[in-house]
Amino acid sequence: MPACLPCRSRPALLAAIALPAMAAHAQTTVPADTTRKNLNLEEVVVSASRVEESFLQSPVTVEKLNARALRLTPAPSFFDAIEHLKGVQVITPSLSFKVINARGFANTTNVRFAQLVDGIDNQAPHIGGPIGNILGPSDLDIERVEVVPGTASALYGLNAINGLANFSTRNPFRSEGLSVQQKTGLNHVGDASTGAKAYSETSLRYAKVLVADKLAFKVNGTLLRGYDWVANDQTDLNAAGNAKVGLLGADNPARDPVNSYGNESSDRSNFTLLSTPDPQSAKTYQVARTGYDERDLVDYNLKTIKADAALHYRLKPNAELSYTYRVARFDNVYQRSNRFRLQNYLLQQHALQLVTPVVQARAYFTQENTGRSYNLRSMGENLDRNFKPDDQWKRDFTAAWNGAITAGQTVAQAQAVARAAADAGRYQPGTALFGQKLGELQDINNWDVGAALRVRANLAHAEAQVNLAEALRRGGHRLPANLDLLAGADHRTYIVVPDGNYFINPNPGQDPLTDNLTYSKTGGFVQAGGRFLGEKLRLTATLRADKNDYFDVKFNPRFTAVFSPTMRQNFRLSYQTGYRFPSLFEGFSNVNSGQVKRIGGLRVMSDGVFENSYLRSSIDLFTKAVTDAANANTSATLTAAQKTQLAVEQNKNLLVRNPYTYLKPEYIRSLELGYKAALGPGGRLLADVDFYYNAYRDFIAQVEAYVPVTATSTPITNADLSTVATALNTRTGQARYRLWTNSQTQVYNYGGSLGLRYELAGGYLAGANTTYTRLDRTATSDGLEDGFNTPRWAYNLSLANENAYKRLGFGLNHRWQQGYYSQTFLVNGEVAAYHTLDAQLSYTVPAPNLRFKLGASNVLNQYYVSYLGGPSVGGLYYLTVTYEVK
Repeated sequence: MPACLPCRSRPALLAAIALPAMAAHAQTTVPADTTRKNLNLEEVVVSASRVEESFLQSPVTVEKLNARALRLTPAPSFFDAIEHLKGVQVITPSLSFKVINARGFANTTNVRFAQLVDGIDNQAPHIGGPIGNILGPSDLDIERVEVVPGTASALYGLNAINGLANFSTRNPFRSEGLSVQQKTGLNHVGDASTGAKAYSETSLRYAKVLVADKLAFKVNGTLLRGYDWVANDQTDLNAAGNAKVGLLGADNPARDPVNSYGNESSDRSNFTLLSTPDPQSAKTYQVARTGYDERDLVDYNLKTIKADAALHYRLKPNAELSYTYRVARFDNVYQRSNRFRLQNYLLQQHALQLVTPVVQARAYFTQENTGRSYNLRSMGENLDRNFKPDDQWKRDFTAAWNGAITAGQTVAQAQAVARAAADAGRYQPGTALFGQKLGELQDINNWDVGAALRVRANLAHAEAQVNLAEALRRGGHRLPANLDLLAGADHRTYIVVPDGNYFINPNPGQDPLTDNLTYSKTGGFVQAGGRFLGEKLRLTATLRADKNDYFDVKFNPRFTAVFSPTMRQNFRLSYQTGYRFPSLFEGFSNVNSGQVKRIGGLRVMSDGVFENSYLRSSIDLFTKAVTDAANANTSATLTAAQKTQLAVEQNKNLLVRNPYTYLKPEYIRSLELGYKAALGPGGRLLADVDFYYNAYRDFIAQVEAYVPVTATSTPITNADLSTVATALNTRTGQARYRLWTNSQTQVYNYGGSLGLRYELAGGYLAGANTTYTRLDRTATSDGLEDGFNTPRWAYNLSLANENAYKRLGFGLNHRWQQGYYSQTFLVNGEVAAYHTLDAQLSYTVPAPNLRFKLGASNVLNQYYVSYLGGPSVGGLYYLTVTYEVK
């Protein structure tokens, strides 16, 4: 388990935080009738069917945060509050970077879950997923949140096979005025290694109608500063690396702590070293470079500056054209197969939208520039190599080790002496020289010698949908009143400026380093529905088709049924399929990383590698068996090299040819049943239950495979196994690759959730939800299927009232989730169960329009990790003051 931070204090800070704060606003007026009778009958959602429909009668599960829920939440922001919804899982790579997922198979870059703002995808193009809420709205501009847990590919085609979230912002025609918000707080309370750190988030919103019912605009800005959560798991990933020769724990010369970089598998090799002064006692030991802890390589200070501006023009009372510009520059920590420091990262987006009762159309262009970001693993590796090349370090280590053994020291003592001698003069964290070298490597865009992440990528997207039924009726056609028809189409192109390290253009016109790489898709859908049995039965059928570059046309059908015996009771059933096409990184990556080349799984990137490579897992077993056999050979007549060659011949059959091949899209089939009802007098009790069963195939995953090569790095093909084995037993005989491919496993999972929300007398709102998610079974398991990475059980309990006593309100939420097995590219193991309590007290002053909110997430300050390799997360204590001038 990752080492938890020290001092799990439970400070009574909520009443003691008296920090300076500016005033701010976010929909502060307390409703006159806080019981809100029949609320659930009146609410609508859009995300489930791409048209407005009753929240109760949605054909698939939809979770919603409306304006009232956002006021009541004890979470620090609307984005944090999403974790309190049923069926939703959130993991935390960084204080300012959280990842939303649903229904299993979560990872730190969740490309299976789409995130939209007013229907616009806000992903970072080269990543293929959003960076938290970096390019999203602030708390001041959010109107509501809708989350669809479960595949939504048939309607959206955005690789949303696990679900999507849509954040709707406030329209300037309906929400004018100046709003300012200051959130001030503390985290790392009780953390002896850092001390308490300040947190500040300042937001502003201004909206104005310039011409009545014709022209309006709004602007938003946010500045966030803080200190990130720290990842410091010192668990040794290679604890058994020298177990056969008795070197364990701190004496293991091949230690590889989880959050230490530069000592990974590609940074260690076999050394032939003395075990006694007798030259015949030489054994093979696994030895790694020393590496650096994450905290030595990262500036954990966070900074986010984001802004947006929108101009809205009403063509008619119910037809609106708008242009929106969003921009964000930020620093935080991000994790994929390695962890990265994102620094001066820039995202920009231009969007044009038209919304009418018949036509909805949008076009947007997203630009991404990774700034001065860098790879922590490459930084650790190349700081060591910049100080001293591997070959020289190996010679120094070997000489010092053998000298210590000859002088009569033990093997454990010899390894400590040898490391100290080989590391003499090594760059030390905190020194000027260390900072200078870190800055130099941060700007070298080659991970074999540097660490820079230098990507410029763009996304161009256009889409339109037409309500055909409405158009025909307006055109005078006599269409049955119970018939609904909808059609839509979209096109997307990714445009990458090749950087020569992360991306190249495999099909250039003239120069692979200057000609842009493009990757496009085109798709569309038709949807037909009808209402029967006196409006009690609603049936809908959808068919989507998508054509991506490098792939044939794929079809996604969806069938839904909603039966409503009464207005307040609704039974739903849906079946749908979904595809996820490879992201840019999965299809086209071209990265030299730690002497392993990570290449995209499209044939255009990896032609010939799959056919001529051997699985790294089998090579590891083979080389370990060779080492153990050679060490166990006590023959006095054989040299060490002869012992090794004999062991190679004895164990060559352990090698396994790479059985995988070029990328295909992922595929899911999903069946869902549900029931939603507003029960009791006035519909005060909202009950929602769902059950689903999913079947996945062709998971996109990574496999490490090495091609045997000659001394001149020429691939060895069509050779006998002895020749292959001899080459693969040495580092110089391996061309190492990490390939994107598809798992051969078929995976089945199921689950369900139950949510209850009750309006009590006096404006109290009580809620409870529980979610069950289970990996059912795997067929033809090959170990490449994506990690399920999801707790089997989780629940939330909440109680809130925004006017419990004389404009004093409160909100409480207790969340618990069961422990689970975590599989990431960085580390595998058990994540412990954890629970958190979020709490807030609020007070509203009508004149001036002020609202104070004193709260905390994880108020008990019990540190936890949401996935292995990630940071330990403690309490965040905050005071928010909100103010509005209308």
